[in-house]
Amino acid sequence: MRDGSTDPANPTFPFSAVVGSDDLALALVLTAVSPEVGGVLVRGEKGTAKSTMVRGLAAVLPSLGMVPGCRFGCDPADPDASCPDGPHDRDAAADTRPARLVELPIGATEDRVVGSLDLERALGRGETAYQPGLLAAAHRGILYVDEVNLLHDHLVDLLLDAAAMGRSTVERDGVSVSHAARIVLVGTMNPEEGELRPQLLDRFGLTVEVAAPREPALRAEVVRRRMAFDADAAGFTRRWEAEQDALRERIGDARQRVRDVVLPDAVLARIAEVCAGFEVDGLRADIVTARAAVAHAAWSGRTVVTRDDVRAAARLALPHRRRRNPFDAPGLDEDLLDQLLGDDEPEDPGPRDDGGPGNGDGPGNGDGPPEAQPERSPAGPGEPSEPSEPSEPGDPEDAEGRPGGSGSAPARSASVPDLAPRARLLTARGLGHGAAGRRSAAVTTTGRRVRETTAPTGPLHLPATVRAAAADLTNAAPGTATRLHVRPSHLRRAVLQGRESNLVLLCVDASGSMAARRRLEAVTSAVLSLLLDAYQRRDKVGLVTFRDTGAELVLPPTGSVDVAAARLRDLPFGGRTPLAEGLLAARETLRVERLRDPSRRPLLVVVTDGRATAGPDAVARATRVARQLHHEGVDAVVVDCESGRMRLGLAARLATDLGAEHLPVGEVAAQTILDAARTTPTQRRSAA
Repeated sequence: MRDGSTDPANPTFPFSAVVGSDDLALALVLTAVSPEVGGVLVRGEKGTAKSTMVRGLAAVLPSLGMVPGCRFGCDPADPDASCPDGPHDRDAAADTRPARLVELPIGATEDRVVGSLDLERALGRGETAYQPGLLAAAHRGILYVDEVNLLHDHLVDLLLDAAAMGRSTVERDGVSVSHAARIVLVGTMNPEEGELRPQLLDRFGLTVEVAAPREPALRAEVVRRRMAFDADAAGFTRRWEAEQDALRERIGDARQRVRDVVLPDAVLARIAEVCAGFEVDGLRADIVTARAAVAHAAWSGRTVVTRDDVRAAARLALPHRRRRNPFDAPGLDEDLLDQLLGDDEPEDPGPRDDGGPGNGDGPGNGDGPPEAQPERSPAGPGEPSEPSEPSEPGDPEDAEGRPGGSGSAPARSASVPDLAPRARLLTARGLGHGAAGRRSAAVTTTGRRVRETTAPTGPLHLPATVRAAAADLTNAAPGTATRLHVRPSHLRRAVLQGRESNLVLLCVDASGSMAARRRLEAVTSAVLSLLLDAYQRRDKVGLVTFRDTGAELVLPPTGSVDVAAARLRDLPFGGRTPLAEGLLAARETLRVERLRDPSRRPLLVVVTDGRATAGPDAVARATRVARQLHHEGVDAVVVDCESGRMRLGLAARLATDLGAEHLPVGEVAAQTILDAARTTPTQRRSAA
């Protein structure tokens, strides 16, 4: 836990000294001015000072008053009526403490987050008492989650509930407690390591994309300041004290002013027009934009919200709420934003010297973080490019190059269509025992504790063990036992329930017949959607393609959605159909992954029309390999992409040989493939 005081033994890099993160500085400041904005999500590549800036924020936040002795940090002016340490005397002298930034580690357990049984009092005095957790410590402060996209689902749910309700309710270990938990959630993440659940993404009020500066002079200044800090942290911090003090004073003044800022009806209507124009889901975007605009006006020294404030707020509040298609980069079309705000050229939305503190210079330039700039970012996070319309191939049979035909046709690349599937999660019934993930319910090493057991293995359930030992002490004859003794018979193990992930291996027919008519668009849409879904649920995904005379592992099992999308866009189609080679490549990939990660259940999705035309005895070889996969117990789904009136039914035969579910699709919708892939044959048999 970090607070706003400066620790000489462990100084924090000054917030004002960070270079080149203007939007991030503004977003953090607006959240500090008005916590009701709802927190900040910081997305960006590694090494871009995300954590440095968030940790430095605590040092420039004004101190808070608190009720003396309250473990939950109640505000003396408005104490929580149901505080476990209450009731509080409003007339008592208030204490003052620095603002807190509480860090939530990725490996934190549920009891560390929400609190649990106070073992010292339970063991020493036999009392059932509550020990507050990190949510209580972060009340009226900032809860910082580094790598928030890697946080386990059940902890994410706890944070969502606390952020939405402003309270934390604990019912566990014989403890029943409810306390205030008004937190500002700040998370950082590297998108290459996984995406966020949409529910959590929408809870963050503002989002910022950060990247390393490209200008050599700016990069050199970053290195210069970092080296100076590492060489003499205390001296470097002292040199920035004036800027830090000025920024702290400005934030404090803005917090006082924000209560008096007026949001005119005309400006509120303009906010609604902007949100509607960008087609954001729900109304949270309107609310957050309005709150952020009010905070920006207070930060800029104004008491009335202007168009400039709305523009600055929309740039931070809307990008992550309008991601509708797979692999769309978050961003905002600022030309469209200007059109929605009005025909006039936007004024500079930076802070004005009209009565507010400071002169609006950014960190490292004298007076705190800079404001959002009206120019578009050179990186251009914005709209996805329009997909090209696939050209109409010739006769599929000729392109396929059947025996007696004209041979293989030139390869052509797949285009990625514009697709926005509304996926529905299908899970296995009962509990599995696979690797922790986001798909099916399972008994895992991390998750929510659902019960206790006397089994000899598993994580120790300490509170249950103490209760079992205490029960013997309570039931003992008077005078025979005075101290708590834990014996082997008292040991209790925790059963943790979470979700498991799978290895989804796509085996895609990229031959000439698959490029016919609209099959190419259907196949690429389906594969793209399945990749996105598996990635969001923390599955591993891989892609094997086969065409012409061989097969290729295009994408080794991975979690990188960007790499997967890039490989799919460059996927060539054309030539004969080496079905056996494709199945062999898939089998070998599964064998290697089984050695690397034996606990992860594989799912093979074969997307094909079932033809096998490459090489001698092509059909017999494909049948033999398919039966081997079936004998090895590989769960599979065959997506039949054959269309037209003259259907041969070859994919159905392949499904029989694989022991797989056969899904005839014709012109397939991505949703159909998603639903089929999420329920394996084993799951369907158990459900039946």
